[in-house]
Amino acid sequence: MSAPSLTPSKADTLRPSPPREAAPAPAGGRFARGLRRNLTAHGFLIGAVLCFGVFSWYPMVREFFLAFQKTEDGRTTWVGLDNLNTVLNDPAFWQAWGNTALFTVLALVLGFAVPFLVAVVVNEFHHGQGYLRLLVYLPVMLPPVASVLLFKYLYDPGYGLLNELFTSVGLPEQQWLQDPDLSMFAVVIASTWMNMGGATLIYLAALQSIPGELYEAAELDGAGLLRKIWHVTVPQTRLILSLMALMQVIATMQVFVEPFLLTGGAGPEGSTTTVVYLIYQYAFNFNNYGAAAALGLLLLVLLAGFSAVYVKLSRAEDE
Repeated sequence: MSAPSLTPSKADTLRPSPPREAAPAPAGGRFARGLRRNLTAHGFLIGAVLCFGVFSWYPMVREFFLAFQKTEDGRTTWVGLDNLNTVLNDPAFWQAWGNTALFTVLALVLGFAVPFLVAVVVNEFHHGQGYLRLLVYLPVMLPPVASVLLFKYLYDPGYGLLNELFTSVGLPEQQWLQDPDLSMFAVVIASTWMNMGGATLIYLAALQSIPGELYEAAELDGAGLLRKIWHVTVPQTRLILSLMALMQVIATMQVFVEPFLLTGGAGPEGSTTTVVYLIYQYAFNFNNYGAAAALGLLLLVLLAGFSAVYVKLSRAEDE
């Protein structure tokens, strides 16, 4: 009887050896590696939160307290609703709100519709679209002061280019910034030209995301350009249109730079006095920071309420 062989068989040689179980890493080591890996991201996040808190939330909280306080001779006292009463009894209060509402309506008619129409036109060009986008966005890249001074030159009653064009076609010259009936309209035109570039690019991006099959189907049904815009373009961009309308209202209700530089703020007979300019007057001309904070708080509440209504209506429509 032969002795058993100690040499492994061929099958045993080919059989894979069971994998070795890795030793569990210490919990502290995993935490340290994860912390090092995410340290940069946490650093950027903490910096952003701190900047947002210092420059956004703290001023709002501070404004809320200032609206109920009054500072005299370096002493701050609580005055309740006295600042609000001061603002409401100011004759310029309702005029400022009326001018702001007028500016908002005119800006919605021009500043909301014109960028959308320009985006539709640019979207029809298949060549040179990049140059057109640059041309449309160019006014946004200019400093606001430079743009306003350019329009101040155009509106000048003596040597302004706009009146030169009017006289060349037989129309009478106009006092664009000196006439109470024209000053707000002139401010709206300047504001629309200065700010339409960003909205146009957003609309253009939304238009380019619409499937081309929808337009082809509309053409097969005999739809013209206007019907394609109404039945295809507008429904497909409804969400971005409603969002831009909200942002337009919030931005125009806080207008300050254009009337301040074009008409000195108040304008002829107070025709361009806006709410934000009245806040500026309370704070820096009258040194009444409590009244300025109270008026700013009213504007904040109004815009927050408008935004809340928009969100509620949007959710109800989606449901």
